[in-house]
Parts: sequence; structure tokens; C-alpha cells
Amino acid sequence: MAYKAGLHQAAVQERERERMPNPGADLEARIARLEGDFAARIARLEAESQIRQLVARYSFDIDDRRIDAVRALFADDAVLRSHDGVMHAAGPDAIMAQFDGRFAVLGPGHHVMHDIQIDFVDADTATGRVAGHAELMRHGRMMVAAIRYDDRYRRTPAGWKFTERVIGFLYYVPVEAYPGILARPDRNHAYAEPKLADYPETLPSWTAYEAARPA
Repeated sequence: MAYKAGLHQAAVQERERERMPNPGADLEARIARLEGDFAARIARLEAESQIRQLVARYSFDIDDRRIDAVRALFADDAVLRSHDGVMHAAGPDAIMAQFDGRFAVLGPGHHVMHDIQIDFVDADTATGRVAGHAELMRHGRMMVAAIRYDDRYRRTPAGWKFTERVIGFLYYVPVEAYPGILARPDRNHAYAEPKLADYPETLPSWTAYEAARPA
């Protein structure tokens, strides 16, 4: 009887051990998960850094008229357009032709970007908002502009590129018109007749706040 009782006890203990997790295997699994998470975080940081470099190169390259470098910033199916509809080009050839038209009326300029917001859709695509300013000569006249870009980016075998860049202006005015310019809605003076600014008055968040604000 004692022998049978011992076997029973051993069997019970074996079953209990089988139910218990393997400490070594559990630790290895946790390490593997942490390593995977760490690698994903590093990849995301590297991707964000590369997108920031893309945005910076755009400003330097258009100011320096590095035409081949500008072309290389855009994917084969990229679109470059403006919120006011004046600019719209699809594909690198059309985009570069559009730049040629802009450069024909522009002299020296300085584009500088400030805040950059990057939101990843997945590992290979992202959207962005970029705020910046520009000082430039247009038709021989010194002008200043506050700019926002709404961007889409995609990872390609040649690195991250623009798939869409949409340009909007808070103002675009001759320097002598700059004082007090935010007091009027027609703040885009790049054309023969002033046009309404692209933001913020047209933004849903702006219009909703203004509509709800007590008079």
C-alpha cells in the first residue's frame, strides 16, 4: 500500500510540475519580446529622423537650386500642389516643370522649417505637418511668407520620399505690407490680386470654435 501511495504522490507532483510555467522558457520569451519592441522603437526613431532630413533637404535644395536633388525628394507617383489650387503637379516631370515656373519669377530665398509633426500610418508610410517661414524675392520684390505643408511620406528602396506635399499660406506679402497683415483675411499677395489666406480661418477647428464663442 505504501508503494502505491508513493507512486500516486509522484504522479500528482509530476502533473503539478507540468502545470507550472518553465521559468527559463518564460524569461527567454520575455527577453525576445523586449528585444523585438526595442528594435521596433529604434526603427521608428530612425524613420522619423530620415523624414526630418527629407523635409530639411527640400528647403536647402530649392533655395540652392539643386535641381536633381529636388527631383530625388519625390516618389514616382508624387503630387505637389497648393491649397489655393494654383499649383498642382503629378509625377516628378510635372513637379520639376512647376518648380521651373516658380524659379523663373523668384530670386534668392531662404526657407526655414520650424515645427514638424510626423504620424506613422505603418512602418512604410507616414503623414506630416510642417510649419515654416520664407524670405524671398518675387518679381524683383522682397516678400515674406508663413507656410504650412501637409505631407505624405513613403519608404522606398532609395529612402523616404514625398508622395504628396500640399502648400498653404498664413500670409505671403511684401515686407512693407507685413505690419498688421494678420488683421485682414486676404493675406496672400503673391498674385496680381490678393487672395484669401489658406489658414486658419478655413480650418474646421477654427470655424467651430469661432461659431461657439460667445459674441
